[in-house]
Amino acid sequence: MATIPLWFKLAYTVFVLYVMAVWWRHYTWRNFLWFSDIAFIGAVPAMWLESATLASVLAVAVLLPEILWNVDFAGRLLLRRRITGLTDYMFEPERPRLLRGLSLFHAPLPLVLLWMIAAYGYDSRVGLPGAIALGAVVLPWSRWVSTPEKNINWVYGFGARRVAWPAWVYVPLLFLAFVLFVFLPTDWLLRRWP
Repeated sequence: MATIPLWFKLAYTVFVLYVMAVWWRHYTWRNFLWFSDIAFIGAVPAMWLESATLASVLAVAVLLPEILWNVDFAGRLLLRRRITGLTDYMFEPERPRLLRGLSLFHAPLPLVLLWMIAAYGYDSRVGLPGAIALGAVVLPWSRWVSTPEKNINWVYGFGARRVAWPAWVYVPLLFLAFVLFVFLPTDWLLRRWP
């Protein structure tokens, strides 16, 4: 079983605390509602507690979107092609370089999540139900505190495309899409992962 060494836990924790301080100042606490930020921050207690439960919920919730983020970013860098638009903000010259640089936490996050699963195991009893519960809380909360400009977790539409549907229609459909196209496939894959 792979272990996560103390030096990595310490370095990761310090980095997360630094990013949180910068995010709080520039984006406010609302930015922490992004699923990716929840997983990035949640990996700290998961590592220190060596919790298969917490690692499993975080992996199910964000592993596939984080891989897609990396594919989109690599496509933009290497091929100069926009694949999904998930990383458009990384190429906005008006956004400070520090903020864009710190957003590179997305690049290693899938590896960190998989490393935790390798080290602590995948808890199939809670991975999927935990991600579903997380989504059921975070998506409505994101809509409540977000704006169409911030569009946290795409609760106003995917990327720059806004939907005109009322929140009581769109948010449950978005939740269903997360369950069907993110949480279920990730749970299925992690159950079969060595």
